[in-house]
Amino acid sequence: MDNIDKVWEQYAKTKDKNIKQKLILEYATLVKFVAGRLSVHIGQHVDYDDLVSYGIFGLIDAIDKFDYEKGVKFETYASLRIRGAIIDSIRKLDWVPRTLRQKNKQLEQTYQELEFELGREPTEEELADKLNISIDEVKELIKKSSVVSLISLDDYLEQNHEADYSAGNNNRKDSPEAIYEMQEVKELLKDAIDKLSEKERKVISLYYFEDLTLKEISKIMDVSESRISQIHSKAVLRLQTRLGKYKNILFAN
Repeated sequence: MDNIDKVWEQYAKTKDKNIKQKLILEYATLVKFVAGRLSVHIGQHVDYDDLVSYGIFGLIDAIDKFDYEKGVKFETYASLRIRGAIIDSIRKLDWVPRTLRQKNKQLEQTYQELEFELGREPTEEELADKLNISIDEVKELIKKSSVVSLISLDDYLEQNHEADYSAGNNNRKDSPEAIYEMQEVKELLKDAIDKLSEKERKVISLYYFEDLTLKEISKIMDVSESRISQIHSKAVLRLQTRLGKYKNILFAN
């Protein structure tokens, strides 16, 4: 749409429903993009069209709450609201089986124990031996664990960007305790990412910070998409185990 800034100016002044509809149509592709990224993780459980539907509510909410005069790029703000709306809707479905949640916790605990005992990252063979299951089962469990964590770092980024955008609101996010806690989480996360392997750091960076899909990352790193998915899943598992008591702030299980 040409002169989108003028459209925003008009909407800011009038809140006209017809102008709002134009904005929804203008940014509909953004909803499809965010839904497509999330579908990589949960496409087997939730239909892509449903993700888009959930995301539309997030887009509408973003348009309603966006402050044009702040000078923040709408696409950045809206993508967070869209992602948040999709995540909230998915969680309400509670589609992750309880047995998978239990296995994920067991995997995480075993990973921590072995890392402490060995003084290094445990191999898949060592995890399989400790859990008394096959290596193939360990690989599948690691893959599924990233689904249980559900969008993992995206949640963290959403919370932080949302807090930055909403600065000045009088709520718990602005309390000294909450600010201190989030700062501590940031430091822990940075340290945890630094301790990942080079390949894991690259995948995390390209996926979460550069907004590339796993398919695009596979082309850049010249390995299969399934291998990138495996690297991503292991990286998420390692981050979860390193964040200890703060993991629930970043990883909602």
